[in-house]
Amino acid sequence: SRTSLEIPDAQQDLLKALVKTGKPVVLLLFTGRPLVLNWEDANVHSILNVWFGGSETGDAVADVLFGKVTPSGKLTTTFPRSVGQLPLFYNHLNTGRPDPDNHVFNRYAGNYLDESNEPLYPFGYGLSYTDFVYGGLQISSETLPKNGELTVSVTVTNKGNYDGYETVQLYLRDIYAEVARPMKELKGFERIFLKSGESRDVKFVITKDDLKFYNSELHYVYEPGEFDVMVGPNSRDVQTKSFQAE
Repeated sequence: SRTSLEIPDAQQDLLKALVKTGKPVVLLLFTGRPLVLNWEDANVHSILNVWFGGSETGDAVADVLFGKVTPSGKLTTTFPRSVGQLPLFYNHLNTGRPDPDNHVFNRYAGNYLDESNEPLYPFGYGLSYTDFVYGGLQISSETLPKNGELTVSVTVTNKGNYDGYETVQLYLRDIYAEVARPMKELKGFERIFLKSGESRDVKFVITKDDLKFYNSELHYVYEPGEFDVMVGPNSRDVQTKSFQAE
């Protein structure tokens, strides 16, 4: 049965016909919610999600399609592979039996029989006409002092042929806490412009305020212990380092 999260039959039939005409097809997706786009992802050359942009949508879309502007948007939602995955979001809690490999079924792990746990497009995802390459993640110390700070840095290089914007994203995970904490939480981002061939060091400063949460007594605190810090172009493709908070 078809759900409201899928593209209507008539539109999908048109897409299939266009793809068979051997010519490159760009799907302009006008939607206000995430959709299941498995067939489109596998068969359409490019997907441009334009949401509902208002009266200037036509001019903005034309600028992107004809190369006047390099796309730089990032998803603020998670796109599922199946409606059976819903609700699906990047900052979910850990399971009692985490799945060690999303590509195969593991009987005694928290996974699906017929689908991967992973979304089709993760939170923070977005493509560009150029190619941004991330260097190794660096942290200034493996310990965050009680009233101090810790610097996280990564070098981003535009190795493509076009100038463009990239949004570098910072995530944190509290490994052990009094209450269950998400697998990762977005704690910062930096939108940078790089010309073709240009590199830039992107730095984030972490303090105890970034580690705080509401505990079982509704006190906004942090707990000393182990944390993971992650940096990348989206919530899935990240590099990870660990540190101890005093």
